[in-house]
Amino acid sequence: MANSKRTLFLKRRLRVRNKLRKVNAGRLRLSVHRSNKNISVQLIDDVNGVTLASASSLEKDLGVVGKNNVEAAAKVGSAIAERAKKAGVEEAYFDRGGFLFHGKVKALADAAREGGLKI
Repeated sequence: MANSKRTLFLKRRLRVRNKLRKVNAGRLRLSVHRSNKNISVQLIDDVNGVTLASASSLEKDLGVVGKNNVEAAAKVGSAIAERAKKAGVEEAYFDRGGFLFHGKVKALADAAREGGLKI
């Protein structure tokens, strides 16, 4: 019987997250979530269970409210890099979840790298 898209997504997300957790123990996690209308990212400390910084296309000061395209993802990526520097974070590992690493997710990662975040 064929798996649904949702089931495949959840399996992919667990596979990616578990592999990353083994390799990057003790580092901060840059977690991405993409919906049909928005994109958001969080910088998470899994040891203490705390979110240190976040950015989303829902924020009015970024000027991309209601847009979910590559340009919006790039603005969110540069915003998270800036906020991570304020929080004193220079490196993290990139958790794409179950999303494929191309398009919007790749644009967000590239913008974060250009902003000075080491991922």
